[in-house]
Amino acid sequence: MNQTKDQTAVCGLGKDRVKESAERLARYRRGKQKLDARLYDEALWWQTRHTTPSREGDTARRERPVSAWLFNSVSGKHADLCDRIPTCTALPREPGDEADAALLSDILPVIAERCGFPELYAKNAWTKLKHGMAAWGVFWNPRLENGLGDIDIRRLDVMNLFWEPGVSDVQESPHLYIVGLEDTQALVARYPFLAETLNGRQNPDALTPETGGSWLLRDRAGSSDKTVVTDWYYKVTRPDGRTVLHYAKLVGDTLLYASENDPLYAERGWYDHGQYPVVLDVLFPEEDSPAGYGLIAVGRNPQGYIDELDGHILEYANWAARVRYWAKRSLGINEKEFLDPDKRIIQVEGDIDEEKLRQITLSPLDGMLTEVRRMKIDELKETTGVRDVNQGDTAHGVTAAAAITALQEAGDKSSRDCVSGSYRAYVAVMAQVVELIRQFYDGVRCFRIAGRNGKSRYVHYCNAGLQDRRIGTDAAGNPLWRRPVFDIDVRAERESPLDRTGRNELMLALFKAGVFDPERREAAALMLSGMDFEGADSLRNALPAAEV
Repeated sequence: MNQTKDQTAVCGLGKDRVKESAERLARYRRGKQKLDARLYDEALWWQTRHTTPSREGDTARRERPVSAWLFNSVSGKHADLCDRIPTCTALPREPGDEADAALLSDILPVIAERCGFPELYAKNAWTKLKHGMAAWGVFWNPRLENGLGDIDIRRLDVMNLFWEPGVSDVQESPHLYIVGLEDTQALVARYPFLAETLNGRQNPDALTPETGGSWLLRDRAGSSDKTVVTDWYYKVTRPDGRTVLHYAKLVGDTLLYASENDPLYAERGWYDHGQYPVVLDVLFPEEDSPAGYGLIAVGRNPQGYIDELDGHILEYANWAARVRYWAKRSLGINEKEFLDPDKRIIQVEGDIDEEKLRQITLSPLDGMLTEVRRMKIDELKETTGVRDVNQGDTAHGVTAAAAITALQEAGDKSSRDCVSGSYRAYVAVMAQVVELIRQFYDGVRCFRIAGRNGKSRYVHYCNAGLQDRRIGTDAAGNPLWRRPVFDIDVRAERESPLDRTGRNELMLALFKAGVFDPERREAAALMLSGMDFEGADSLRNALPAAEV
């Protein structure tokens, strides 16, 4: 996939279009400045709240108290998301695709596990909750598996993505850019002609907001041996009406690779599915934008007032906790001995009375201040959807387990909505994974499938069953083709304790109702046919047969 330096002069993607691309990227950056500024400001605000520079020490906290109510909201939602980490099965749309659907259902979770999906999902959950969006990248990486190549699912930084301003979906943008830093020596090793372009130059401007502001939150040390690389994806309409996706890799105005200039991909495009390999997982969507906003945007203002009120209360408590006195200048007391608590006897000259030495007393703290603080805390809990009952609090005299469960279910609506959004993004990711399998899994590959009983089995699979199949001809004699298509069904890989408890209670209730009594099999089957819960079909099939 490497190309010579003068290849761009004779192929489809030349210097003029590369220059146009650079100008377009600059325009996309300008259209995204407001979003990037908000993301950077939120990240910096969150970071400074939870870290104190060593030079300030503990004294900085006394002047600027910081409470963790918003952190508690974010961490609670994060726990809800990780309790329901997704996995999937592939469902066929045609009876002839059932065998491939069963194999895909086995290997899709294995591919996700190889990419470290659980850890990526947990990290993206933090980003989604804090900033309102997280980005997934689904790529084919030819360097994986010792050069055989494999699917690569990655986290992407939204600040390094650039799309056309005004679109509501990244797939609607005619061009998409992913900007990143790569090691200079590794780039030169892959593209030798790049050494002359860089000419040993370091890249000190790689950490400016214009080339990726998210890196400003990281240590600048070691950035001089990095080079800013732009991955450019764009859609082209072919003369026959097909829309294909092409890809180019750039360093500045130097073209490293272009699929349009590659005979293998010039006609078919980079990815056969024709979609950008980027999926956004949005919490609270913004109008006319693929982006969204998160809990920091919602809870930052009340959190700031809570901290301000905490500062006033703590300052008052600090003054009230100190024993101080009014003393006349002619008091005649040895102040050093008076201020030493270990001194049993303090020498004085003359008489000591209330007029000469009197303790300073403060009025009790106004209850309105603490009440306003409590109201702001309640506001933050309500607006972020993390109420006391979600964390197991049994306030207001509620002690029955069923009542607590009902309250938690009612208060868990926002978490379920957040999880549903992540599941929709997961479906889009897995759909692209299936398409990459269809395009690149030409050879037979082996997958180890872990069983529930601890035993493993091995599955061999290639993409032969996913290719287009001829099903006949039309009236004009032209061949008709059918492409196997699969629906992605998502479920939680690990259920929350609340979900397991609810299902166990349901099973116990069914047992008490006599569902498992062989004499009531027909009535039980009729009842189960009208019920909707996970495992209802398998339970209906396992009903005991009535004795003859």
